[in-house]
Amino acid sequence: MSELTVTVLRLGLLAALWFFVFSIVTVLRSDLYGTRIVTRREARRDARRARPAARAAAGQPAAAAPQRRQRRGNGRTIAYLAVTAGPLNGTTLPLRDQGTLIGRNPECALVLDDDYASGRHAKIYREGEQWFVEDLGSTNGTFLVSNGTQQRLTAVTPVGPGTTLRFGKTVVELRS
Repeated sequence: MSELTVTVLRLGLLAALWFFVFSIVTVLRSDLYGTRIVTRREARRDARRARPAARAAAGQPAAAAPQRRQRRGNGRTIAYLAVTAGPLNGTTLPLRDQGTLIGRNPECALVLDDDYASGRHAKIYREGEQWFVEDLGSTNGTFLVSNGTQQRLTAVTPVGPGTTLRFGKTVVELRS
């Protein structure tokens, strides 16, 4: 082998070694510091500031009032969930008909800062007039809390207003 070939192989091995070291440091950093949680207040504030400019660009009057969602049926439909215990105590989140993901991943609508929650822990969604909660294969499970007892969810379960659910240390209540 020529000396040039040996030098190229050495440099390639050195580059691969440094790539491996940086990938290990990245994994350790994410394990130590966890996922980055973005506050929803900042996002809402930025969205409110951008609305008048977007309306003006679309040719709509700046004072156009947002349309409200009408309630269906008897008016006792679930509108949002409220965190009643855990690291995010006091947080409320409006529910979407197509589904609301709950877990530790940043892609979830409710990002839990809870060591006992999975990345994609559970989903709350609507079919027709009925709301359902589904555990997405979480390690520690999703629990339905009623009268001081906890029942682990093993299948898709219908829920209504006032239902209390537990994901790890976080407890949420569905409210209308």
